[in-house]
Amino acid sequence: MKNIIPALLILALISSCINEPKPEPITVKYPVTAKVDTVDTYFGTEVKDPYRWLEDDRSPETEAWVKDQNKTTFGYLEKIPFRNDLKNRLEKLWNYEKLGSPFKKGDYTYFYKNDGLQNQYVVYRTKGDEEPKIFLDPNTFSEDGTTSLAGLSFTKDGSLAAYLISEGGSDWRKAIILNAETKEIVEDTLIDIKFSGLSWKGNDGFYYSSYDKPKGSELSAKTDQHKVYYHKLGTPQKDDELIFGGTPTEKHRYIGANVTEDNKYLLISASVSTSGNKLFIRNLEDPNGLLIPIVEDTDSDNYVIDNVGSKLYIVTNRNAPNKKIVTVDASNPEAKNWVDFIPETENVLSPNTGGGYFFTEYMVDAISKVNQYDYDGKLIREVKLPGIGSVGGFGGEKDDKELYFSFTNYNTPGSTYKFDPATGEYELYWKPEIDFNPADYTSEQVFYASKDGTKVPMIITYKKGTELNGKTPTILYAYGGFNVSLTPSFSIGNAVWMEQGGIYAVPNLRGGGEYGKKWHDAGIKTKKQNVFDDFIAAAEYLVANNYTSKEYLAIRGGSNGGLLVGATMTQRPDLMQVALPAVGVMDMLRYHTFTAGAGWAYDYGTSEDDEEMFKYLKGYSPVHNIKAGTAYPATLVTTGDHDDRVVPAHSFKFAAELQEKQKGNNPTLIRIETNAGHGAGTPVSKTIEQYADIFGFTLYNMGYTELPNKSVLKEFKK
Repeated sequence: MKNIIPALLILALISSCINEPKPEPITVKYPVTAKVDTVDTYFGTEVKDPYRWLEDDRSPETEAWVKDQNKTTFGYLEKIPFRNDLKNRLEKLWNYEKLGSPFKKGDYTYFYKNDGLQNQYVVYRTKGDEEPKIFLDPNTFSEDGTTSLAGLSFTKDGSLAAYLISEGGSDWRKAIILNAETKEIVEDTLIDIKFSGLSWKGNDGFYYSSYDKPKGSELSAKTDQHKVYYHKLGTPQKDDELIFGGTPTEKHRYIGANVTEDNKYLLISASVSTSGNKLFIRNLEDPNGLLIPIVEDTDSDNYVIDNVGSKLYIVTNRNAPNKKIVTVDASNPEAKNWVDFIPETENVLSPNTGGGYFFTEYMVDAISKVNQYDYDGKLIREVKLPGIGSVGGFGGEKDDKELYFSFTNYNTPGSTYKFDPATGEYELYWKPEIDFNPADYTSEQVFYASKDGTKVPMIITYKKGTELNGKTPTILYAYGGFNVSLTPSFSIGNAVWMEQGGIYAVPNLRGGGEYGKKWHDAGIKTKKQNVFDDFIAAAEYLVANNYTSKEYLAIRGGSNGGLLVGATMTQRPDLMQVALPAVGVMDMLRYHTFTAGAGWAYDYGTSEDDEEMFKYLKGYSPVHNIKAGTAYPATLVTTGDHDDRVVPAHSFKFAAELQEKQKGNNPTLIRIETNAGHGAGTPVSKTIEQYADIFGFTLYNMGYTELPNKSVLKEFKK
């Protein structure tokens, strides 16, 4: 009898394994990707680049390759049994009214609104108690919804408006000028505008920025001399005045221009990289006024947030890694004359102005705290927020009597609040009616040790009652670069993931801005490995603490975060089951040769700097570190064929290398969105399809034959 019970247990285990449905393996036959004998030599070292031909986005061969890859990828995705269920649930959850914060221009109050599944937000306006009417509907710009509104700027009196459009997700823009009252177009469309806002000078015209159109492909050719122009209404664009950036001494990769609220000063910011800028000012009231330097080096980040007469208020991280606000007179604006107005604190500052006050948002371990100050620097109050999460807003003009702010976190859809700056009181202005109950979910912040012992924060969100048994599907998402801070925010896609029982975890890696410039600089150039180590340590923490296991872990990131995923999966392919790199920077030896890529050198360095930097970049460059005979995780690379920020060749070459060298049966696919760019302005319909494919691919490759939480499907099918 002693052996009967163990024998029965073994039989039961065998039976359960036999009866447990396993996903049917989907056979994948990858398209053959041709190789070329391209070799580059860096400091005496030869580096092969067999897929260089994929960099030519205009060639018929590349176009044919894209079609073949998409045919293979979508052929695979169509076989996932619950793909349509995910798409239907995403559409159901996405279909709720979304409203932006109102803003006043002239006699009208404007706001952005989406009825639910509209591809693009619509701009409405109202006067007094009138019913809101449509001012601009970007859904009418193109039949497929891929032409989006990329900027909207009004004159101070609200009588004129200029708006930017993006076609197919491109960073190149067109500008259209309207009589705001009649909505009539007042002159010809301006073209070839890039990385630019529109800043009006009275009602006479506006400033904008662009590059000369490159020779070769406008989607991938290098653009590195930005220029600021002034467009005077009623004149052709060819006669626009070049203001800054046209000479060798003025050559910069990113230049921006804006006019102060009182129309007194023009401000010019000039950068050679994504970190650090020079700052210049011109008195527009002086016909002979010259551009006077405020900051003449690029060792710090600086901008004028406001002015009162000639008194400038400047936000800077010069000798203040967490930022501060200083004041100076415009007649002698050099840094030696700066006076602290709101000093630096131990937390990172992100200020705004409105209603005659300054509002200082601080990140405390990536969570918002807001103080209100007057223009004498006196603390008026701490604004008690609706909860623990992220706020945005409090911006407006000096004479605004009411302001608005938004609040959100990972399990709370964004709501808008109307704020009285005189009393500090606020009330709920708008709350979404969504088929998702935040009370069913929880977010917890943990701190874990990276490889070198650095403490890194991570917020983990999931459904209450989830059993932490190491078998929970988990997406680990991060960015880790360019001083970008990941603060808690709600995502409909992530809500569907958590609704299915999934965990969503976001660590705040070095390279980001959560703890100021020092945190950013700890993840750049030859310290970039710190970022990957932080990400790897986050995954190890989740596994060690039984949130998940290798078999149920997916890593995800986009752009610089796509690089993060690519580097992590090539360094530690044993760590995760699924990898989801989106629009990633994958070729670290050549990234700076495309579009504005050279501007990323502050974070990355370049292969041309010196031999040490070349070797360091080659040591982690995802394209160059895929090894034949290695079992890599199931990988779905995503990109857009019109991405002129991180050109799709990065993803093309990475996918080709993976498909050639992958060992085992894990699929390595690339999903290429056509007529789409880096992400901004992507139609809702395409976004829903992308989420359905990404989540479907992830769950299927974690072993699911059906959705973990089918009860949700039953509810919404009723």
